[in-house]
Amino acid sequence: MIDTVFIQTNHRQLLGALVSAYSLKRNSAHPERFDIRIMHTKDYPFLAAKEGKPFLRDGVTRIWLNDDLQSFTPLRFMPPELMGYQGRVVLMDPDIFAVGDITELLARDMQGKALLCRGRASEKKYASSVMLLDCAKLTTWRCEQQFEELFQFKRDYMDWISLKCEPEETIGLFEEEWNHFDTLNEKTKLLHNTKRKTQPWKTGLPVDFIPAEKHLDSSPFGVLRRLKRTLAGKRAPGAHYVPHPDPNQERFFFNLLAECLDRGIIGEELVKEEMRRDHVRHDALEVADRVRRLAA
Repeated sequence: MIDTVFIQTNHRQLLGALVSAYSLKRNSAHPERFDIRIMHTKDYPFLAAKEGKPFLRDGVTRIWLNDDLQSFTPLRFMPPELMGYQGRVVLMDPDIFAVGDITELLARDMQGKALLCRGRASEKKYASSVMLLDCAKLTTWRCEQQFEELFQFKRDYMDWISLKCEPEETIGLFEEEWNHFDTLNEKTKLLHNTKRKTQPWKTGLPVDFIPAEKHLDSSPFGVLRRLKRTLAGKRAPGAHYVPHPDPNQERFFFNLLAECLDRGIIGEELVKEEMRRDHVRHDALEVADRVRRLAA
């Protein structure tokens, strides 16, 4: 069975997923050694079935919105099942782009661990946005069932997504360069534009995501306030995506997009449609053309 890279996405981040897939093959010395599969939320109706329903996140009640920018995150736990609990997988978010060769990670000695990921300095401990998975060791992963447990208040979303539900001894660490948070330098292997408000392909668009609560208030008033904000969409009025503080990361993304357009991997009409839907900044084609001219 060939190793596979899974990229999860939804309608709001489709362009990122397509560019990500291209970057993986483009920057590998051995593109024939792995497959790429894009998991789109539309193909997993159990997610949409929970629209508007309360679930447990960080110990408080939130409302599931399938339209949120990151509604794909539960699919991080789907690949072992899709692989029949066989083989090796890299799982990635759609806002992550290859700078190095992904086959180096796929070939990593996992030293008997079920998964490798990046550690976090915070109490959340692990970042599940990039994981190397040994599917045969993850037979307890049942994505739909475990997603359902969020709504039964048997499982907390943050514990799940931060891998706190996994036995500590089954988790190993790889270098931060394999999930480099908004950092592009000579060490970067996978660039993760993780700060949503500065994602380079969304500059200038209205914010379309629900910010995380920074200070949790578990009082009845706090829970009610959070619920009301969630039901209202909780997108700050007038808030917009802003330019990435590192122009090199913008150029990196749009160089990849320009190559996709030139090679017919992504059609111009698709980009225009994503622009009309406010999923992609409205000057995306102009920026890609400008980067293309500079590289010529």
